Amino acid sequence: MDHAYYSDSIASFVTKEPAAILGVLASKHSFALESTQRDAWQSEIELLQRILPQYANRGMIHFEFSVPRLGKRIDVALQIDSVIFVLEFKVGDVGFSKYGHDQVWDYALDLKNFHETSLNLTLVPILIATAAGDVGTQTVRVDADKLFSPIHCGANDLDIAIKTVLNRPDIDHLVVEDWERGRYCPTPTIIEAAVSLYRGHGVADISRSDASAVNLADTSDLISMIIKESKLKSQKSICFVTGVPGAGKTLVGLNIATKHIDKDSALYSVFLSGNGPLVSVLCEALTRDRIQLAKAQGVRLRKGQVKSEVQLFIQNIHHFRDDCLTDNTTPPIEHVVLFDEAQRAWNLDQTVSFMKRKRGLANFAMSEPEFLTSCMDRHKDWAVIVCLVGGGQEINTGEAGISEWIDALQRSFPNWSVYISNRLMDSEYGAGEVMNSLVTREAVTYSQHLHLSVSMRSYRAENVSLLVKQILDLDLTVAQQTFQSVVKSFPIYLTRDINAAKNWVRSKARGSERYGLVASSQAQRLKPYAIDVKSPIDPVHWFLDGKEDVRSSYFLEDVATEFHVQGLELDWTCVTWDADLRHAHSKWECRSFCGSKWKQIHKPNRKKYLLNAYRVLLTRARQGMVIFIPAGDDSDHTRLPGFYDGTYALLSNIGIPDLPASSVS
Repeated sequence: MDHAYYSDSIASFVTKEPAAILGVLASKHSFALESTQRDAWQSEIELLQRILPQYANRGMIHFEFSVPRLGKRIDVALQIDSVIFVLEFKVGDVGFSKYGHDQVWDYALDLKNFHETSLNLTLVPILIATAAGDVGTQTVRVDADKLFSPIHCGANDLDIAIKTVLNRPDIDHLVVEDWERGRYCPTPTIIEAAVSLYRGHGVADISRSDASAVNLADTSDLISMIIKESKLKSQKSICFVTGVPGAGKTLVGLNIATKHIDKDSALYSVFLSGNGPLVSVLCEALTRDRIQLAKAQGVRLRKGQVKSEVQLFIQNIHHFRDDCLTDNTTPPIEHVVLFDEAQRAWNLDQTVSFMKRKRGLANFAMSEPEFLTSCMDRHKDWAVIVCLVGGGQEINTGEAGISEWIDALQRSFPNWSVYISNRLMDSEYGAGEVMNSLVTREAVTYSQHLHLSVSMRSYRAENVSLLVKQILDLDLTVAQQTFQSVVKSFPIYLTRDINAAKNWVRSKARGSERYGLVASSQAQRLKPYAIDVKSPIDPVHWFLDGKEDVRSSYFLEDVATEFHVQGLELDWTCVTWDADLRHAHSKWECRSFCGSKWKQIHKPNRKKYLLNAYRVLLTRARQGMVIFIPAGDDSDHTRLPGFYDGTYALLSNIGIPDLPASSVS
């Protein structure tokens, strides 16, 4: 695979006719070539041929270098010795936009984090506004990973900018061979992954495949095989895919759905989720991307039309359920359905209550898993259900966990073939006892490829979810050991100062890396810190809008709860920990705030939901997090210091350090 439209040694590039280079670029360009793009390439070639002869024997040049995770291309990746200059040209611009600044930084970050041969090299993003005058003195930051903050320059200053970097005493002048051939091993956010898959990329193109991670392609291939075999044999199959938080379960489901997106195909699939915020954010992200791509090709699309097409393969599970209720005999159009977060489907009591109150069905007598399975069982020939199962993710009243799916199979669907991960026996899935009932069932197949054991959310630390599990299980000695391995690449800090916490996440984020405030939906006594969990947010604006929008997570004004962030992620999080979950007397004590005081939670399910809420919050970050625990206030009976000090002491004893003052200055 060619990483760039045009690659050449600097020595060869500076001697070639610009027209010949333009011809190569134009031949690789997949869209209609507009004059503005051709003129931009012409300007870039002429400028670089003028200043690069002095580096003729020291490197390579690459035009339109691919950045797969972002679905973009770097204007020019210039390699001189062991320094990679990431050049973003704004031809004709006289100034430097915030968007351009973050754009070139994002490109360099992507290479640093995911491009194998860039890991230990110096990366220098440069934003060039070709019509800009003298930029003047700039403060340039060089982080510990050898990544510069963006340098701004005009066309006349580019030569000086390159020389200034290369003349620094901390720059290595080593010969690097075949830099551009390094493997690209991305771990995209679920939003980036959905966009890439919708554009036609396969899961193997956008996921890691290193030895320490289970290859998502293997899991996807196994499910595809189950689907094809079920059709061939006219059998009905249900498949359970388990995984730790962030392991890629949703990504697997989206991959299958995008492979079979044609509604006229016999293998047509739909991705269903009861997670409203996730569905809204993904649909909006795909719609915006489709419109933006079309606009770049000179085509105008109506947003409503595009969104309708997107919603054909990503749907809210409740809409699917209600369609099946309306016609209770006809099978759905889909032969394959993928249920995301299947453990959150409703139990019998919750489903019966809802059907009676909201749908007027007084005699309804099925749990949600049983009803959804019965809908697919209407097919006379074949059907496949794929349940994507997260451990310890039930966070709301009436969520049945995975055991109800298995109970429903045993109770009502004896002829369905079952494909299952033996990790469903693990404690966090809560299916241990009911799993024993499958021993006597025919057509049960176990496969290790149906469990994703490594978090893909954080490419910096794969054991964050394990650490969080150990903390919530109060397995503290082991948690201390796990923390020491996690913190080598994934910073975690404690603080009692909310402003310090906010300043830290702002200071850590580079480019458009996203950060935000998260809190438990029960955290009702954070109001003195201007954190109100009862003030609703719009997840679409919070997750997708930019730094200029006050509704976005970047402003650190609106807080998202576990219901908003489950299934999604941020680069950096500020986790705000209230007195609803507090450590005291060697155990977790669970509280809800009623009226003007905290009341103890006694029901085991509600305790589980609260612990799981914090499990979700503590596993949203990809790069690092700060945990804010209030100091409390002796004059406020709802925020006494004793409500918080035990939790702070617990986390501190595990080894999580206080936020150093110098890190937020």
